[in-house]
Amino acid sequence: MTDTAFSALPLPAAQIDNLRTLGYEQMTPIQQLSLPITLAGQDLIAQAKTGSGKTAAFGIGLMEALQPRLFAVQGLVLCPTRELATQVAAELRRLARYLDNIKILTLCGGMPIGPQIGSLEHGAHIVVGTPGRVRDHLRKGTLTLDRVRTLVLDEADRMLDMGFAEDIGAIIDTTPTSRQTLLFSATYPRDIEALSARYQRDPQRVTAPDQHRPVDIAQRAYLCDEPDKAATLIALLQQIEPDAAVIFCNTKARCDDYATALKAAGFQSGVLHGDMEQRERDQRITLFSNRSLRLLIATDVAARGLDIDAVDLVVNVDLPRDPAVYTHRIGRTGRAGRSGTALSLVGAKETQKLERISAAQTAPIEVIAQLPQPDPDYRPARAPMRTLAIAGGRKNKLRPGDIVGALTAGGRMQGDDIGAIAVGDFTAYVAVKRELSEVALVQLKSRTIKGKSFRVRKL
Repeated sequence: MTDTAFSALPLPAAQIDNLRTLGYEQMTPIQQLSLPITLAGQDLIAQAKTGSGKTAAFGIGLMEALQPRLFAVQGLVLCPTRELATQVAAELRRLARYLDNIKILTLCGGMPIGPQIGSLEHGAHIVVGTPGRVRDHLRKGTLTLDRVRTLVLDEADRMLDMGFAEDIGAIIDTTPTSRQTLLFSATYPRDIEALSARYQRDPQRVTAPDQHRPVDIAQRAYLCDEPDKAATLIALLQQIEPDAAVIFCNTKARCDDYATALKAAGFQSGVLHGDMEQRERDQRITLFSNRSLRLLIATDVAARGLDIDAVDLVVNVDLPRDPAVYTHRIGRTGRAGRSGTALSLVGAKETQKLERISAAQTAPIEVIAQLPQPDPDYRPARAPMRTLAIAGGRKNKLRPGDIVGALTAGGRMQGDDIGAIAVGDFTAYVAVKRELSEVALVQLKSRTIKGKSFRVRKL
């Protein structure tokens, strides 16, 4: 296929219009390679990274295979982390807007299972979840997959790395053998080949060109030992003034230490690591993705599953042991056609790591010995947006349009004063221009949404 327009695909006019509304004009390489195969009902094994547009590459075909009037799980998407599952489910809901009453559930660990059981009792067309929690529901008999028509294994290599092979096998064994199986993986290790051989039927294989070309990411390494790392990080942030930066540390304690150092220098940052409560992790990702937070300090829990295009800077306070992890980290920047910068702070004990990482790169890493010094009089700019949390969500029939309507009623706020809106089951988050956050708070507190009053607070 040479035409990259979505209108070149055999899709209903309503979906083409929906895609146009969502800003989907031209297919990305992985979409162009995958969609003809998925729409034809064939099995697929695709090599593609996060940020390449792979959710639409399987999601559009997934919607076309649905029978909306059949209230049974017809699509199953397995993801390695709750963060990725949440993002995939949100995008699938957008892709499903042209269909009536399509119900998409997220089933992941880290959340109470009771409400999930209640949601399953009401039925669903598509389930997006992590292997462990999906298998829990199968054991309890609260989920049946005997009507699944499309199975998607998203970031399959990551799921196998995390030890989910047994869960994945047990789940697949409960689905019909006639299903379509779509496998997406950033790499093709031997166990991926074995997984495909066991569960796929004559799969078509595609590989997307690398969306994060090394030339798009300027890589620099600063030679500085631990006592100088905090000051060097602060100086670099002052010089570059990133709109959005992810700062990687190897441990939870290191994240907390550097958050404290940045706070003392006037920077507002958020921490993301695996020991946090899931609700708090979700909030941090929401704040960062909707531009209410410029800096995110994270362990490698965020190296995959953090699907945000607009990150312009990645900093490695600590180098990872594995060069592949370094590649995943710096792949958070230089996305969607943008350029990016990846900086590493390298102590004397980390030089061998740097050598291994450099050998695995196709573009050189510039090594710098002269360290920048922080400006004690510098005052960092605040994030341009502020997030309001509304104590209501999909279970209350709230939709993004309802929130926009409540904010713009009366004319005090305009549509372009409102940023990203994320509606969960019981909570909705809306980003507004920081200078209008008080106006927005009063607006939502003083009005009903769909005839109901909801508690609202600033995060």
